[in-house]
Amino acid sequence: MKSACSVFIMLVLSFGCAEKSKNSDASSSQEKPAGMVWIPGGDFTMGTDERDAYEHERPAHGVRVKGFWMDETEVTNEQFKKFTDATNYITVAERKPTWEELSRQLPPGTPKPPDSLLVPGSLVFHAPEQPVMLNDYTQWWEWKKGVNWQHPEGPDSNLDGKWNHPVVHIAYEDALAYATWAGKRLPTEAEWEFASRGGQEQQRYSWGSEVSPQGKFMANTFQGSFPTRNLAEDGFASSSPVKTFPANNYGLYDMIGNVWEWTSDWYDATYFQSLARMAITEDPKGPAKSYDPNEPYAQKRVTKGGSFLCASNYCVNYRPSARQGTSVDSGQSHIGFRCVKDAH
Repeated sequence: MKSACSVFIMLVLSFGCAEKSKNSDASSSQEKPAGMVWIPGGDFTMGTDERDAYEHERPAHGVRVKGFWMDETEVTNEQFKKFTDATNYITVAERKPTWEELSRQLPPGTPKPPDSLLVPGSLVFHAPEQPVMLNDYTQWWEWKKGVNWQHPEGPDSNLDGKWNHPVVHIAYEDALAYATWAGKRLPTEAEWEFASRGGQEQQRYSWGSEVSPQGKFMANTFQGSFPTRNLAEDGFASSSPVKTFPANNYGLYDMIGNVWEWTSDWYDATYFQSLARMAITEDPKGPAKSYDPNEPYAQKRVTKGGSFLCASNYCVNYRPSARQGTSVDSGQSHIGFRCVKDAH
């Protein structure tokens, strides 16, 4: 995923089966945290060797994780409001950006936009009216003034009817702040993928080998031809209320589709290659720094799970092994998060 600041500047310039481990029953001595489910630790194969997968998902490699608690759903608008009401927290999308902040993630010499365009806002998806080339993401992403988690489509929009939808337009800093307030943390990429697989070893999807078994929609994704023609056959053209689609075998909802989810790992496109040299890696925490050869100046964390914008003709990321690097400054209409908590 391109960084928000790089998309912003481009737009501005264009205008001018898991094996249970010994600690799998550790939850028995701890009271169940509200809204969370216990994920038993174990060994699993992370990543994939599928020929049709993206290069940064390969190679498959052995990983072992300890047991942990995980939010059964993505953090909702209602839950996030309780956090902001209690703390008066202001999200990244609600703050006026400075050129000093933006320029850190852009190549040297990138021209500074007019000050009048440095306003609080976020990236919103809009479907082009005509077919477009899929290598130009500025055709379907629009930087909008006044867009944030409370106004997800624009300054005149609100959350009426969406309090049980996942909160969006959340930058990494925002997700981290919520997790800290809640006494939790963000999952590592390994924890997230282990949980998403739900104990199903090396299945293409969290629920099995077919994307829609017997014609049943298992997640909120994009049906049709992205980005112009969304058939919304699953009932949703954008986000859906949490728990709309079936939970996986661990009791987790929307681990695939709906919105992308932040993890705590830095994104390195080559990271899995180093892990594959070991027989098994215990609780990997990700690389030491961000590395995306396509955007070397952007600081990115791994996001997982795909979203309502993932289609069969573009961004086939509605799979447990799928991953992307997302700039830590990014607020977008399809990025949210969920939290985890260690066993005590």
